[in-house]
Amino acid sequence: MSAPPISRTPPASEPTRLRDHRSARFWGALIIGALCLIALTLSMLVGSRAISPAEVWHFLINPDAGDPVSQVVWQSRVPRTALVLVAGAALGVAGGLMQAVTRNPMTDPGILGVNSGASLFVVVGIAFFDVTVIAQYMWWSFAGAVITSFAVFIIGNTGPLRGNPIRMTLSGVALGAVLSGFTSAVLLTNPATYERMRGWSAGTTASQPLDSVLAIAPFVVIGLVIALTSTRALDVLALGEANAVAMGANPNRTRLVALIAIALLAGGATAAAGPIGFIGLMAPHVSRMFVGPHQGWIMCYSILLAPAILGFSDVLGRVMTEGEVPVGVVTAFIGAPLLIYMVRRFRVPEV
Repeated sequence: MSAPPISRTPPASEPTRLRDHRSARFWGALIIGALCLIALTLSMLVGSRAISPAEVWHFLINPDAGDPVSQVVWQSRVPRTALVLVAGAALGVAGGLMQAVTRNPMTDPGILGVNSGASLFVVVGIAFFDVTVIAQYMWWSFAGAVITSFAVFIIGNTGPLRGNPIRMTLSGVALGAVLSGFTSAVLLTNPATYERMRGWSAGTTASQPLDSVLAIAPFVVIGLVIALTSTRALDVLALGEANAVAMGANPNRTRLVALIAIALLAGGATAAAGPIGFIGLMAPHVSRMFVGPHQGWIMCYSILLAPAILGFSDVLGRVMTEGEVPVGVVTAFIGAPLLIYMVRRFRVPEV
């Protein structure tokens, strides 16, 4: 007697699987968007002064320059929350671009020296050129980010191993160490500059007026547009130098465009909030875990996820102690264990 036939469920067709992936990514983006909204809401509600949600909402709709609560809302909470959103999105996408250009999931603008270059130029501007407000030192930050980005690009793309992602990463690490040394030398020999830079150099969203956020916002928007329009070229570049050339792509041009966007994003964020590390490392990496290697989705997720991480970290810094812990310190507490995890997870050839 023959055995009954085993019924098999036919495999899903390719269009069906593609629709399922897109649906999962879409719902994931909605969830991360909700987390971002929660983080921004907490940023508006939590602070050294207890203000009820009803009061915050009332003075958002009806600002009153003579009311002390309205002053706290509009002079502290609103600028701080706006900076979390703008700087977070900028750092997250800059990190995603860095990881795509170097094909290395362990890089971000801080590790590749871009933040160090922006910081050095701001310190030099304050110490020697009497730069005092963000409208002035924003340009110094952009200049430092641009020069450092191009230096990393040139060093990593010359010689027999040009285009090698490990070489570009190591070039950025070495250059960042040198620039950080120069920054420390300037600060230690200029006590007045050190005093003015003490809070900013730790990375903070506090004490910046709304005008400062509005000043960097156009540059961040331009950087985001460049990043989002470069995702297809970055997907091709992820296949490797030889394969990208065989498909008609120009890897060097793709890297150059990406570095321009990185300079705008990292330079703007650093000018307003200081050198905040690990946001550009965490957001793209976590995004990649959910959406895979598709650069377009990684960038979209990072735009939402990075402000969420920065917002929760900023709120945590406000309630950790009686004073306040700068958000750059909190993100280091969170990001350093993640970096150790990534070092243990990835094999050496993948780094």
